[in-house]
Amino acid sequence: MKSRSLFGGFIFVIIFGAGLAGAYFVYNASDYTESVVISVAAFVAALIISSSIKIADPWDRAVVLRLGQFKSLRGPGLFLIIPILDTIPYCIDTRVITTSFKAEKTLTKDTVPVDVDAVLFWKVLDPKKAALEVADYISAISWAAQTALRDVIGKTMLSDMLEGRDKISGVLQEIIDERTEPWGITVNSVEVKDVLIPSSLEDAMSMQAQAERERQARVILGDSERQVAEKFGEAAKTYANNPVALHLRAMNMLYEGLKQNSTIVIVPSSAVDTMQLGSMAGLTALTMGIGQEKANKENSTVLKSES
Repeated sequence: MKSRSLFGGFIFVIIFGAGLAGAYFVYNASDYTESVVISVAAFVAALIISSSIKIADPWDRAVVLRLGQFKSLRGPGLFLIIPILDTIPYCIDTRVITTSFKAEKTLTKDTVPVDVDAVLFWKVLDPKKAALEVADYISAISWAAQTALRDVIGKTMLSDMLEGRDKISGVLQEIIDERTEPWGITVNSVEVKDVLIPSSLEDAMSMQAQAERERQARVILGDSERQVAEKFGEAAKTYANNPVALHLRAMNMLYEGLKQNSTIVIVPSSAVDTMQLGSMAGLTALTMGIGQEKANKENSTVLKSES
């Protein structure tokens, strides 16, 4: 809101200029006293009229007091007041305002000193209350937010503060809104920006997190070993009741080993007897399988070279 707007100054110039023009014509008529009176009257009239013209911005509300008593809220736009009788001590901004506040070296519920930064988004809903119920509503809401933040920190564990910032923001919003409601102010939201803890505690928490991850890895590995042992137990039961399946599995394991390594494989005598490798039929079957595999590889190599 502009107490002495450009429009008011323009009106002052017009009225005073008209008065000076009239005084000049009177002065030419050889009436000096009357010309002076006209000039002074024009100046006073221009000053009073220009002082009574006020302009408020679209987001401003002017608090008008008449002889020390609340008269009205004026604005936005052009409005008039009575000079000397009316005064405008406050011009309230009704837009959403952001206020940054913090709590330094505040102890949590588990006695850990932390520094917390937060931002408050608030708005004046009742300019009359904001002007009459509190001396400086901007400073008042800043102090109310800071004390509320300290109270919440003192009642919250550090782990909950680091993990549940949204919850803390909601609690802060309720507390601050309850305190500022009598002032005609509403809190739109509270955002916790950062929570700073001592560097020594950061190192300890990092070691704790690393140990927790290692513990989880060992638990997962042990659970995997247990599942593998269970599957092996089920397979052993199947092979115990089905010797043919055990024989085929042993032959397949030996075949895969010879195919991949092409080296000598040491096989227990019991396994040799079980797979009948000492007999001509067993050796023939194993040799034919290996030969067939080599033939397939040679055929694939020839096809690639021709292509």
